[in-house]
Amino acid sequence: MSVLGILGAGQAGSVLAAAAIAAGWDVVIANSRGPATLEGFARRLGPRARAARAGEAADAADLAFLAFPYGPATPLPVRELTGKVVVDNNNHMVRRDGIIPEVDSGRRTVHELRQAQLPGATVVAAFTHVQFHARPVIRVPEDELPALVRLARPAGALDRKALAVAGDSAAAVEAVTRFADDLGFDAVHAGPLRDSWRFGPGTPVWRHAVDGRSRDALVHDLAAATW
Repeated sequence: MSVLGILGAGQAGSVLAAAAIAAGWDVVIANSRGPATLEGFARRLGPRARAARAGEAADAADLAFLAFPYGPATPLPVRELTGKVVVDNNNHMVRRDGIIPEVDSGRRTVHELRQAQLPGATVVAAFTHVQFHARPVIRVPEDELPALVRLARPAGALDRKALAVAGDSAAAVEAVTRFADDLGFDAVHAGPLRDSWRFGPGTPVWRHAVDGRSRDALVHDLAAATW
């Protein structure tokens, strides 16, 4: 069974954990406060989830997921993530993160900076433009589910939505594409990490975070993005 190692247990990490378990993955989840603060959440998710320290979650992962904002001094389990494919769903929000000169000038994307923090890992930008939700997934009415769960469809469904994926490694992008498929989404390769801005805040793709886009519509929106 494949293991998803989630670093960050806030809005995105907690919703993703439930969605991954529903899709057949095991989950090891960590936050900055230690596993004791996540034990209740892990119990609610069931026997396929467990709480751990960040290094343990990274080490156990077949696929790692960073569910917290970029910060130049953010501690990361660099050694344990070496050799791993790492999904980064971070978006640069000036009101939250402040000015990051390299990103705000367009010289680099925030995902390129994350890759620089993890030189031994392979970072893929994905799940950045699908709505997560502050309410817990467990026992939430269908119409109040986050888009990540509500929009999921089986492969081949006519109304299946697509997610943009950016990465510098074809093999890593393919691994994340398979994970997206498990969760009920198609994936569109948007180019290298350098092009991840095409589905960032303020772009046509970003405006459909709640209702999602078909593969063809997503391709169109990616091409229409301007800096």
